[in-house]
Amino acid sequence: MSKEITEKHPPALYLLSATAAGERFSYYGMRALLMLYMTHKIYDQLSGMNFSDKTSGLVYGLFNGLCYLFPFFGGMIADRLIGERRSVTIGGVLTGMGLLILSFNNTLLPFVTGLTFIAVGSGFFKPTVIAMIGELYEQGDPRRDSAFTLYYQLFNGAVFTAPLICGGIAALYGYRAGFMVSSIAVFISMITYWILAPRILGTVGKEPKAKQRLQNNVEILPLTKEEKDRISVIFVLLFFVTFFWAGYEQAGSSLTLFTDKYINRNMLGFEIPTPAFQSVNPLLVLILGFPFSYLWIKLSKVGRNPSTPIKMGIGMVLLGIGFLFMLGAVAQLNGGATKASMLWLLLAYLFHTMGELMLSPIGLSMVTKLAPAYMVSMFMGVWFLSSFLAHLIGGVIASFIDQLGAGVIFGGVAGFIILLGFIVFVISKWLLGKMHGRD
Repeated sequence: MSKEITEKHPPALYLLSATAAGERFSYYGMRALLMLYMTHKIYDQLSGMNFSDKTSGLVYGLFNGLCYLFPFFGGMIADRLIGERRSVTIGGVLTGMGLLILSFNNTLLPFVTGLTFIAVGSGFFKPTVIAMIGELYEQGDPRRDSAFTLYYQLFNGAVFTAPLICGGIAALYGYRAGFMVSSIAVFISMITYWILAPRILGTVGKEPKAKQRLQNNVEILPLTKEEKDRISVIFVLLFFVTFFWAGYEQAGSSLTLFTDKYINRNMLGFEIPTPAFQSVNPLLVLILGFPFSYLWIKLSKVGRNPSTPIKMGIGMVLLGIGFLFMLGAVAQLNGGATKASMLWLLLAYLFHTMGELMLSPIGLSMVTKLAPAYMVSMFMGVWFLSSFLAHLIGGVIASFIDQLGAGVIFGGVAGFIILLGFIVFVISKWLLGKMHGRD
C-alpha cells in the first residue's frame, strides 16, 4: 500500500467532521445554558423557566438520555428507508429548529417542543454521520482508527468552544440569545454540507443500505454465522463500555461536587470557577488527538498496531488510574489539608482523556467494521445506548458520594474499571476470533 493511501485521509472525512462539529457546537452550547435557564441561576436579571432544582435535574437527565436513546431508531430508519445523507439533513434541520424554538420565549410549550426537536434530531444525526465516515474506508484499511480519532478531535474543538461562546453571549444578551447562536451554528454547518456533499461525498450514504442489497440481488436475512459472531463482539464490548462511560460521566457529577468543595482552585490569585474544569477534557482531546491518530498509522506500518479489544482494555485501565489520582487528593485531605491540590484533578482528567481516546473513537471505528453493511447506522445507535445506560448507572454511583465518602466512590470505581479492563485483555483472543480478521 502506498504512503499516500496509508497516511492521507479523503476530503469527505473533513467535511463530515466539520458537519458534526457544527451540530456538537449547537448541542453543547445549548447544554451549557440549559440547567441555568431552567433554574434561573447566575444571570438573575435574565428570563428563565423558574423550575425547581429537582424538576430541572429530572428534565435535564431525561432530555440527555433521549438524545442517546433515539439514535437507535434513527439509525434503523436510515438503514431501511431514507439513507444516511437524508438522515443527517433531517437531524441537522430538526436540531436547528429546536434551538430556534427555544429562543422564542420562556413559556412551557416552546421549551418542551424545542427540546423534543433537538432530541429527535440527535437520533437522526448522530449515528448516520459516523456510519458515513466508516464507508470511506475499505475493510482492513489502517487509516480507519486514525480517521475516527481525527473526527473525535475535531468535534471536541466545538465542544471546547461552545460553552465559552454561547455562555458569553448569554451573559451579555440573555439565555435565548445563546440558544439563537447555537441554532445559527448548526444551520451554517448544514448549508456547508448541502453545498459540498454532492461533489465530495459522491454516492456515499445516498441510498438506504437495505435497498442497495436488494438492487444487487442480495437477500437481507438471515444473518450469516460470521455476521452473528461479529455482532456478538459488539454486544460484549458494549457491556464493558457502558461501565467505562458510567465512570467517565462522574466528571459532571461526583468529580464536580468534589472539585467545588475540596479542590484548591486558586491560581495566581484568581479562583477558577468550578464549571471551567469541564473544558479541561475537550482541550486535552484537542491536544492529544493528533498524536494518537498519527500513532495508529505508524504502528500499522510496522505491524505493531494493537487490536481493537486491546486498545479498549487499555482505555479502561487508564480511566481507572485516573481515579487512583483522586485518592491522592482524598489522602491529602485526610492528612489535614483544608483543600487538595488541583494537580490531582488535572492528572485524573489527563488519564481519563487518554482512556477516552483509546476507547471511544476506536469503538466507533469498530462498529463500522463489524456491523453488517446494511445495518451500520442502526448498530451505531445500539452503541450510543451504552451512554444512555451509563448516565443512569453513573447517577446512581454519584448519589452515594455523601453516604459512602469520596474515597470509597473513587477507589471503588478505579478498582472495578481496572478489573474490567484486564478481563477484556483476557478475552481479547476469543473476541478476535469472533471478529474474523476485522481487528
